[in-house]
Formats: sequence, C-alpha cells, structure tokens
Amino acid sequence: MLTILDHPLIKHKLTLMRKKTASTKDFRQNLDEIAELMAYEVCRDLPLNEIPIETPVAPTTGYELSKEVIIVPILRAGVGLLDGIRELVPTAKVGFIGMYRDEETLEPHEYFAKFPSGMEDAIVMIVDPMLATGGSAVDAIEAVKKRGAKNIKLVNLVGAPEGVEAVQKAHPDVDIYLAALDEKLNENGYIVPGLGDAGDRIFGTK
Repeated sequence: MLTILDHPLIKHKLTLMRKKTASTKDFRQNLDEIAELMAYEVCRDLPLNEIPIETPVAPTTGYELSKEVIIVPILRAGVGLLDGIRELVPTAKVGFIGMYRDEETLEPHEYFAKFPSGMEDAIVMIVDPMLATGGSAVDAIEAVKKRGAKNIKLVNLVGAPEGVEAVQKAHPDVDIYLAALDEKLNENGYIVPGLGDAGDRIFGTK
C-alpha cells in the first residue's frame, strides 16, 4: 500500500527543503521536523496491549506498544530521518544498512549491515529521504527479510513513480509512506523536481 502524507505542515517544510538556497542547518532542521510528523502517521496502526495501571485517583486500564519498533536508516542519507522518528518513538532500536549506487549502472551495492536482535517480531521501518530508482530500497528490504523481518514499512520523504513501482513489484507486502510523490526520474536517476542529493544537503558535503 502506498500512503502519501498530505499534511499542510509537511508540505510547507518540504517546500523550504526543496529550495536550492536552503542552508545545511535549515535543510536538516526541516527534515527532523518532517520525520517526526511522518512518524505520527506511520505509527498510527501500531499494535497495543492493555495493561492495568494506577493513576493518582483510581485504577484503570492503559496501553503499551505490543511490538518493538526497529528503525533501519539506509546510509548515509537515511540517518537524517532517524532523530525525528526517535523523538516520537524513543524506545525504538536502530539497525543500519549501507548502500552505494554505481554511477554508471545505477545499481545499488551493500557495503555494511548491522541489526538488533528480534527483527522477526518487530515493526521494522526502513528510512531514506529519497525513493528514486527503488534499487536501494528493494535491496534493503530484502536484507531485513533475510534477518527474519516480516512487518516492514518503507518511509521516504520524496519518491518517484519508478521507485514506487519497483518496490511494489519486488515487495508487495511492504507499506510505503511518502511526504510527496514527484514527477519522474531524469537521465541521471535523480528525482524531478526532487530536492537534489539529500546526503550532501544534510551533511554539507557539497
């Protein structure tokens, strides 16, 4: 299932990020804030257990998350979404997967992977600002499935139709969440209109 989070604050903050004049500080701050807003919606269907508690006035029934949440950023740009989501879900564990894209073939290659235990019973959120060709996302999903993950959510800021189609074809069981679905990919595999190279803009490396 594809969900596009049509929220006025997300649209406003994403517009600020898209501007080529946005500073590294402003880009990163708005990314943090959008990640937190997106997490609110992505977590809407998390399962709960009922638990008995005592308030200062009387006993009652409360609720707690019944499954762990594991966030898996695709390095390096995916780290930019991590703080915003953990602000809302501070108990979440974190795994990491490193992917790089061959500049000629545009194919992704895994160079690093480290995950917490319990993937098979957790809600696993794979996060990356951009869903372009979909290659990195497809491979990252495959990597967490190999570690036992069954309930997987893909969370991206901006996506291209080509990337969405690639993920849906390879992993129809994975829910995709986007802040915006853009027009297309250009000849270099960049999302149009997009927001440029998210990693470079987050870390100020260009």
